[in-house]
Amino acid sequence: MPLLTIATFLPILAGLALMALPKQTARIAHQISIAATGAVFLITLAIWARGIVPDGFAQIEEFTWIPAIGAAYRLGLDGLSLPLVLLTSLLFLLSAIYSARISDRAPSFVVLMLMLETAALGTFMALDGLLFYVFFEVSLVGMYFMIAGWGYEERQKAALMFFIYTLLGSLPLLLAIIGLYLGSGSFDMRVWIDAPPLTGLAAMLALIAMLFTFAVKIPAFPVHTWLPAAHVQAPTAGSVILAGVMLKFGTYGLVRFAFQMTPEAFAQAGQVILAFGVVSALYGAFAALAQTDLKKMIAYTSVNHMGYVVMGVAVAALASDPRMRTIALDGATLQMVSHGLVTGALFFLVGMVQDRAHSRNMADFGGLLTRLPWLGWAFILSAFASLGLPGLAHFPAEFQVFLATLNAAPWAIIAILAIVVTAALYLRAIAAVFLGEVNPKWADLPDLDRREKLVIVPLLVLTVLVGVAPGWLIGLIHTTMTGLGI
Repeated sequence: MPLLTIATFLPILAGLALMALPKQTARIAHQISIAATGAVFLITLAIWARGIVPDGFAQIEEFTWIPAIGAAYRLGLDGLSLPLVLLTSLLFLLSAIYSARISDRAPSFVVLMLMLETAALGTFMALDGLLFYVFFEVSLVGMYFMIAGWGYEERQKAALMFFIYTLLGSLPLLLAIIGLYLGSGSFDMRVWIDAPPLTGLAAMLALIAMLFTFAVKIPAFPVHTWLPAAHVQAPTAGSVILAGVMLKFGTYGLVRFAFQMTPEAFAQAGQVILAFGVVSALYGAFAALAQTDLKKMIAYTSVNHMGYVVMGVAVAALASDPRMRTIALDGATLQMVSHGLVTGALFFLVGMVQDRAHSRNMADFGGLLTRLPWLGWAFILSAFASLGLPGLAHFPAEFQVFLATLNAAPWAIIAILAIVVTAALYLRAIAAVFLGEVNPKWADLPDLDRREKLVIVPLLVLTVLVGVAPGWLIGLIHTTMTGLGI
């Protein structure tokens, strides 16, 4: 049974079915959304149960698409993509449950979210360069309309900035894909990985094009400026999907395309790429420290945490010890997953605060922990995870990245200062919002309801599980990264 294809296209088919209904109520739309994303999550668990192989890709599904140019419909998985597929299906299911409160044009919102899930899963599973680019670009359309249609006060401006940045940023990747095709005569990404078709100047130019595209998507300093506005203005589900899933398009592409398809050029540019990772990690932390808006603060911490991923991939190219290369790639990939869990939880929680108080400004709050213990302790746990506390999800990922960095490029360990800054900004936020005297203005705010607990508890459980016992996830990632590290 073609489970990868079913998982990829079930969401958009459900969306089309919703559009075809003569009566499209908000209740029916959300029921279809939850049913479709729930089914996809179960299918991805079945895909996980099928497993992967140590070398290459598993569960290949392939047939001819455009024979004249050698393009084909190709899907497959390995230890890099499978964890991201599982993360994607989980976050979309939780976003669908959380968004059941939306009544304004609910059917349109649901169709956009289901289209986004198809695009995201396709991006992570595509093994054809042209097919990858199609999925990669379709996601921009869905997120643009989600921000513009259901965002906050300055949503139109933020949506336009997001679309222009990411669309223009994607064009260099298209040129790189064309170059890889001309060098190999195929769009098969497996061919590009097994025998990189470009060398010398051509490979370096292709690498530069890829790096620009993926730097915008990650985002890395200095092409990150679209992110805070997009996050602040996006609806809560949009922020969760953007941070938890779509930012991973950039880091996934950094490994899959730049690292694997232009390995020699990547190694030559390794120190420069590492420097951008270090700067992004430090800049994101200090910029987050300067914020008073909770949502914008968390948005900047994404720049910080994605900087660690960039560092891990760069160190993997620089390290001479195969074991250290594998550790760096394991840590970078685990960081992608842990960031999706932790930052997804934080954006959900800030959305829950905003739904109640219609404010995200830290100065407006105080003492909420006594009034909202469920929300308060969930935020505190997620914040401690985000600052890298041992026993929570970020710690095993960042530890591996810093371990490999200290071995291969000791100067870059300066990025560890960002952890101190991140701790300071989260402790400040906890003190301002949840501790101290209760602001009488919020005396009647309700705590989390059953639906909100259903959304946030799975993320908290996984945050603790990955932090305390990461072996099950690292083992899945390590199956592929061992081969890349050789």
